[in-house]
Amino acid sequence: MSFMDTFSLTGKVALITGGAGLYGRQLVRALAEAGAETFVASRNLETLTGLADTLAGDGLNIHPVQFDQGEEASALALRDHILEQSGHIDVLVNNAVARPMKKGYQDDLGAFAESMRINATGLFAVTRAIGDVMVTKGSGSIVNIGSIQGMIGPDQFIYRGTEMNGWYPDYFFHKGGMINFTRFIASYYGANGVRCNCVSPGGFWTTSMPESFVRQYGERTFLGRLANETDLMGAVVFLASEASAYITGVNLPVDGGYTAK
Repeated sequence: MSFMDTFSLTGKVALITGGAGLYGRQLVRALAEAGAETFVASRNLETLTGLADTLAGDGLNIHPVQFDQGEEASALALRDHILEQSGHIDVLVNNAVARPMKKGYQDDLGAFAESMRINATGLFAVTRAIGDVMVTKGSGSIVNIGSIQGMIGPDQFIYRGTEMNGWYPDYFFHKGGMINFTRFIASYYGANGVRCNCVSPGGFWTTSMPESFVRQYGERTFLGRLANETDLMGAVVFLASEASAYITGVNLPVDGGYTAK
């Protein structure tokens, strides 16, 4: 195998949860283009099927599966389905996230609890289900998709002149916890050849963002801009592949330098 071949995911089976959202679509494409047999799982099967049809037009074959991260039974069923179809699982990308705290800091405690049920307990459930399978093969890579909001506090400067704000305590809580959960999983599975790393993206540009937010956010980064539709692809494929075989327990910010100040 040549060095460049270590970046390939050919022959590997990859699962990405929550693949139809802002980050998910580019990550699904990245895994498939890198050669992985790619399963994508979320609650909205119709949206995933549409994504699969779109990627099929580019010659990429992905397998949509319905999945509710809030239910352990769903995680176990997802595991069993992939094993039945493909026989092994080599890559897990934990990308699914729920945002039930629509009212922010003053929302009901039930909304916070619901967020933890899906984004913390559910994250653990699917990671354990798939990680234990990887152990039986003696190899595997788990990539958690975090956020720079798990590394820093809210910066109200970027929201000036808009109706946006950063007062969502559940998101900061579970994305911060994800980073140390990554270290725990890296330690727990490490002796069995299974790696776990976290990618913490910065803000992702969308057409709905106010111009003032886009400008102010850009001023907070070294590269002067928000992330685009390809910026996460390389980092995730690298961490999923054998090119990063000696990297585990790491949190990698992909944020244009936002957190490097």
